[in-house]
Amino acid sequence: MLEKEIRFLKDWMLPIAMTTGAAIYLILHYVPSFSETGYMNIARKVQPVLISVMLFLQLNVVAPSDLHFHKWHFELIAVQAVLFAAFAFIATGLPDGGGRILTECAMLCFICPTAAAAGVITSKIGGSLPGIMTYTVLADLLASLLIPLMIPLVHPTVEVGFFSYFFAIIRRVFSILVLPCLLAWFIRYFFPGLQRWLARYAGWAFYVWAFGLTFAISLATGALVGSHIGLVVVLGIALVSLICCIFQFWLGRRVARRYGRSESITAGQALGQKNTGFIIWLGFNYMTPVTSVAGGLYAIWHNLVNSYELYQTRKVSGLSKE
Repeated sequence: MLEKEIRFLKDWMLPIAMTTGAAIYLILHYVPSFSETGYMNIARKVQPVLISVMLFLQLNVVAPSDLHFHKWHFELIAVQAVLFAAFAFIATGLPDGGGRILTECAMLCFICPTAAAAGVITSKIGGSLPGIMTYTVLADLLASLLIPLMIPLVHPTVEVGFFSYFFAIIRRVFSILVLPCLLAWFIRYFFPGLQRWLARYAGWAFYVWAFGLTFAISLATGALVGSHIGLVVVLGIALVSLICCIFQFWLGRRVARRYGRSESITAGQALGQKNTGFIIWLGFNYMTPVTSVAGGLYAIWHNLVNSYELYQTRKVSGLSKE
């Protein structure tokens, strides 16, 4: 009985987490006897920590020797870098308003690293687990380098200079994306007993992700309610995130298909499946806050794509058995 309940929870965790996150904020905001201030302060502080913990738990089962580089890794990394930089330069020339918000949403969707849990889906649909884990590490490094360079250009601050802002972002992004990897590998080589114990709990990353997504959606909902933007812009954010999602899944497969079917599947997942909690955190803290909504919507789109791919895999597998 308990196994069925756990399976139900896993199958419906995305809508549960998103609904819960939005509902908590809306109740605290609109019910007169409540206040969202304390909860939102906690969410801002806890959410990046949960992203780091999730990555750390996943990376405990990946050794540096498991990372095998292929040409498509560097081709896709170059694509991500060029697209992010291109939209960043477009954004710098746009006035505040709907067009700039949509451009920033595209920036976030393209620079966001691969989801740490992407290997689960990739393995089920015929891709390579080492291949996608390698790309996850590379994408984390790319984000750590490019985000501090480009964000101060898109959102310069009067209070602090470029370099102060640059190093402040480096510290935040490094602690979220790179430090968990370095810590996991340090433990692997110097405390192997602890690493083996931690590896047993790698699956807990799923539940950490769920809590993180709940806080992230609360932040995104708060940004949306506080922005007072029109319905047209909200629909525009939904459309931009959908186009970015489908385009990246398609482009990843397209770029790597000459290397074989497995590599093509892996590349599609590597480029298309995103750490959406990171999108929300980055948008809320360093971009126009309402752009964080793109992360919540992207989570829906990439999970719909994954559901379709799993369905196609089961369908093909069933036909082959017949």
